[in-house]
Amino acid sequence: MSKDEVKTAINELLDNTPEQVLQEVFEYLKSVQGKSNKSVSMSQNLRTILMEDKELLERLAK
Repeated sequence: MSKDEVKTAINELLDNTPEQVLQEVFEYLKSVQGKSNKSVSMSQNLRTILMEDKELLERLAK
């Protein structure tokens, strides 16, 4: 997808997104402004790992 196509698709999704989630999306977008591609990629990878291992991490925390 081109950048314009992605923006259009995002706008369409945002129209049907609950307000609370919109705030989270806004905060995330603000947080990645000015960061390098490498930094953003590392953050995405960490988030993926944490989401995939959420149950395991919860069990370890008990």
